[in-house]
Formats: sequence, C-alpha cells, structure tokens
Amino acid sequence: MDLVLDAADRHLLTPYVYPTGWPEAEPCRQLLSLFLITNLGALALYLLFGTLSYYFIFDHRLKQHPQFLPDQVRREITYALRSLPWISVPTVALFFAEVRGYSKLYDNIEDSPYGWTGVFLSMLSFLFFTDMGIYWIHRALHHRLLYKRFHKPHHLWKIATPFASHAFHPVDGFLQSLPYHVYPFLFPLHKVTYLGLYVFVNVWTISIHDGDYRVPHCLRHVVNGSAHHTDHHLYFDYNYGQYFTLWDKIGGSYKSPSAFHGEGPHDYLRRLRRK
Repeated sequence: MDLVLDAADRHLLTPYVYPTGWPEAEPCRQLLSLFLITNLGALALYLLFGTLSYYFIFDHRLKQHPQFLPDQVRREITYALRSLPWISVPTVALFFAEVRGYSKLYDNIEDSPYGWTGVFLSMLSFLFFTDMGIYWIHRALHHRLLYKRFHKPHHLWKIATPFASHAFHPVDGFLQSLPYHVYPFLFPLHKVTYLGLYVFVNVWTISIHDGDYRVPHCLRHVVNGSAHHTDHHLYFDYNYGQYFTLWDKIGGSYKSPSAFHGEGPHDYLRRLRRK
C-alpha cells in the first residue's frame, strides 16, 4: 500500500490537499491518507466491477425468482456503502503497519531469493493460504453464536446480484478479508503483486455473486464459482470456500451445485414459466 500512498502524495495530496509543512511520513497524516485511499479504492472497485458485472454478465431473468427481494439491488448497494467505511477502519491499521515496514512486502524482483519463480509461487501460495483462511472463518461465522449477529445480513440475498458481493456486516466483511492482510506479514510478497492480488480478490468476490454458472467442465468440481456460491446462499451449510472446493471437500461441506444437475434457479424459473 505504500506504493499507492506515495503516488497519492506525489500527485495529489502534497501539492493540493495538505498544508506544506505537514511531513509525508508523519503517522497521523499517513493514517488519514490511508483511510481516504482505502475507502475511495474500495468504492471504485465495488461500483465499477459490480456495475459491469450487473449489466454485462448477471442474468436479469433471475430477478423473477420468488426469492429475489423487492428493491433488492438498491438494498444491496445501500448496505455495502454503509459497511465499507467501517470495514476500512481495521483494514487501515494493517495497511499502516505495512507502510511503516512491519510486513514482508518487498519492492524489487531482485529482493526475492527465487526471482520471478518466487513471485509466481507466492501468487499461488497467496490463493491457497487465503482460500484456507476464508473457509474456516466463513464456516465459523455460520456458528449459531455468530451467525445471527454478524453473517445473517449477507444471507438476506438468496438470489444474489454482483452488488451483494460486499453487502456484509462490517465485522463479517473484515474477518473474511483478514487472510488477505495477514499473508504479507507471514510470507514475502512483491508489492505490485500484492496490489494486483488485492484487486483480483475483490473482482472474484463480485464474480461469485454474478449468477453466471458457466465454468469449464473439467474445473466444475475444482473451482468454487458462482454456481457453488449460489447454493451456499440457498442451502446455507455448503460451499464455504472462496476460490476452490478443496477445503469444502476436506471439511465435508462440499455440495455439487444444483445448477449442474438441472435444479438451479434458472431451472426453477423455466418450470414456473411452463406452468
């Protein structure tokens, strides 16, 4: 995140926003800047990719499903916009620790003992590490002591749209993002790679709520796509994973998506129309 902060300071904050005597490295200024950058970045990613997905990928016929709520899209967006600033508060604290040099993020490929191979392997390990972490956090949030208070708001959307992707209770949203932020404090990771992965995970979160159940046949039971996550919203106790089905299979919570067996939301609508 220091790369983004440096760019913001250089091109916007130092020349146009802050008093000239306020040092860029001063902690209060960095915290304030990170709060602004994090919120604006999250808002841009959510609205840009959510809107693109909603208009170009999401099947609007799903809005005819009986479990699609009245005025649902507006409610999803409103809930997300109210939650994102609160989610950003602990997130900014972790970004601040990164900026102050407490993480294992590095600037140059030469700083990695394994060069480009290390960068590629770190991307894979990031995906597998965060998938594991999110699985167990997500599953814990379904425990009766936590579900009603924190995770139930996200399950209001039985037939979700891309805008449901970030419509979490703030505690729920932060906890499920925590593995992304913990990883660079435990393992070396290139800074630009981290930024790219951060964008990717936000786009992926939108994609598993987009109602497009197509996936290459050979990956149907490997990749946790929209079909899997739709069944999670509909049937509650299945498919907690983020990218892969591995941990659901290990944890006994895997369910082959109903959409792959002619029993998904689209199939239900087709039967309704025939009646």
